[in-house]
Amino acid sequence: MRIQKYMAQCGVASRRKSEELVNAGLVMVNGVVVTTPGFPIDPEKDTISVNGRMLSEPPAKMYIMINKPKGVLSTSQDTHGRELVINLIPVNERLYTVGRLDMETEGLLLLTNDGELTFRLTHPKHEFNKTYVGLVRGCPTESSLEYFRQGMDVEDYHTAPAAVKVLENYDEATLLEMIIHEGKKRQIRKMCGVLGHPIQDLKRVAVGKLTLGDLEPGEWRYLTDDEIDYLKGDEKAW
Repeated sequence: MRIQKYMAQCGVASRRKSEELVNAGLVMVNGVVVTTPGFPIDPEKDTISVNGRMLSEPPAKMYIMINKPKGVLSTSQDTHGRELVINLIPVNERLYTVGRLDMETEGLLLLTNDGELTFRLTHPKHEFNKTYVGLVRGCPTESSLEYFRQGMDVEDYHTAPAAVKVLENYDEATLLEMIIHEGKKRQIRKMCGVLGHPIQDLKRVAVGKLTLGDLEPGEWRYLTDDEIDYLKGDEKAW
């Protein structure tokens, strides 16, 4: 087995992050530093340590959905003492968020200790759609919405084609449903800002076919077996 795959299974980090740890010289196999991602190991015979900590039998896998409240960080640590989403889930296993939501965005966030699944869900080639409902200032024109759909220039990149539709019109604001499959930092907010209709309120309501349902902010639940199988690529599970 490749060393980064074993590290991901042990819940150290995603496979990509595990490769970075190997490159940084923080991983040892049988007491010898290994700096080659893909280094072959035998979990039953070899001893592996990361930054001085011995890895043991991979923990039981956990798959959790939470409705992240506003004002809570998706990161696993913060030097300013702000509230972290992982602290809202009272389990003993070390969990990692699958992607992130910015601090002021509410909605569906997945957490797991399955590094392989994290890698799959965050890799661009799998293109899991992310559905948001957002209240924007003003009333976008159809040409503006078409620009959103076709892809647009945001800072130093061009967005992929996306979907958007009007859910409700108000006097000075519009409620939109927006679907993207990329996950760049604050992408939805930046796209709406380019259109001249900045986000006033934003919520992620779905990732792929998984929906937030009736989870209130701060509430969480374990994923069902069918949901887990679907995320792992078994379309028949749905």
